[in-house]
Amino acid sequence: MARDQRRRDVDVVDRSEGFGERLLGVLLDRAHEMPPALIAPLVAEEVARVGGRDVSILLQDYGQRMLVPLPRRRLTVGEPEPIGDSPAGTAFLHATPVEVPETDGVRMYLPLLDGSDQVGVMALTMDAVDDDDRRLLRRLAGLVADTIVTKHSYTDRFFQARRREPMSLAAEIQWSLLPPLAMTVPQAKVAGILEPAYKVAGDSFDYALNDDLLHIAMIDAMGHGLDAATMATVAIGAYRHARRSDIGLAEIYAFIDRAIAQQFGPDHFVTAQMMILDIATGRLQWVNAGHPAPLLIRDHEVLGKLESPTTLPVGFGGEQPRISEQTLHPGDRVLCFTDGLIEEHEAGEKQFGEEQLISWINRTEHAEKGVRAVVRALSHALMHQRGGTTSDDATLLMIEWRGGVADHLATLD
Repeated sequence: MARDQRRRDVDVVDRSEGFGERLLGVLLDRAHEMPPALIAPLVAEEVARVGGRDVSILLQDYGQRMLVPLPRRRLTVGEPEPIGDSPAGTAFLHATPVEVPETDGVRMYLPLLDGSDQVGVMALTMDAVDDDDRRLLRRLAGLVADTIVTKHSYTDRFFQARRREPMSLAAEIQWSLLPPLAMTVPQAKVAGILEPAYKVAGDSFDYALNDDLLHIAMIDAMGHGLDAATMATVAIGAYRHARRSDIGLAEIYAFIDRAIAQQFGPDHFVTAQMMILDIATGRLQWVNAGHPAPLLIRDHEVLGKLESPTTLPVGFGGEQPRISEQTLHPGDRVLCFTDGLIEEHEAGEKQFGEEQLISWINRTEHAEKGVRAVVRALSHALMHQRGGTTSDDATLLMIEWRGGVADHLATLD
């Protein structure tokens, strides 16, 4: 009886195509074979059907300082927009639409979100906007973001638009290794940044969410330039290979250790920090292989270091590491960083040091919202304090645990 009722309910649902479904469906239907160069003209055409004009697609530059316009046919190409001080930047950092009244209508800035990683912003002008427009354009922006990310692998044009200055070969290799710079799920957030973005060499990070286990790694390969980038590539590749074999942190450490030793010999090494966070319970486990201790942040203040026994950097044949453990509180943040962040100093001056770092973290935590905004603001402030240059890579990776569940996202009610 219940089955017959469900069948009757399905029979009375209106499955005819409405305006919104057609608008989004055209992009979905054509995306699989559409050349990357035609995405922008189709998006401009779809926006025009809603009554919009002057469409711009703004992508985050590699330094996370500016949103740069994508120069494509039928797009409006203006000046880059600063992430820290513009309506487009606000939409980008806070992942929320921003509307600015203008003399000829309303300028809308819609975040381009792919898996919660902010790809950039889509900007357009409407004569007037209502809730139906907002809903449809928000969904269109999400579909555009997914399409850009998918097509990114087929073209250099998106990469070229994001690159605002010459990039070293080592940096290009490193950027090709990285996962998305940010990830958000209801239970946890991750955000990272690399400095100097266009010359980074030996620093890298990686993460993966496998069911309830968030795996995180940060590495710093010795040296500079192409040698360091090559070593980092092997280290991240070995980490992913071991992680995907579903082995524990101690075994992952041993696998990377052997890979670096066999490939580069006894005089080369990589420092590493590897973690597993159970996003259901807040249980954090980690292995420290020669890295600075991570910092635990609670209620927007640094509570202290996550002290742990350290083992040798990978490549030196260290003993089996001890696994450290901490149970996080909802809202806790953990900041991992490479030594380039605290060891930098100008000639004749003291090193930047952990004390200054903690002071800046506390200041930034109270001034910014969201891990992405905090990491970006903190990295740029620290770079400014170090005189705008660095002789070593300086990388930040922040994890926030929020707890709760995400099952509601898999239901339609």
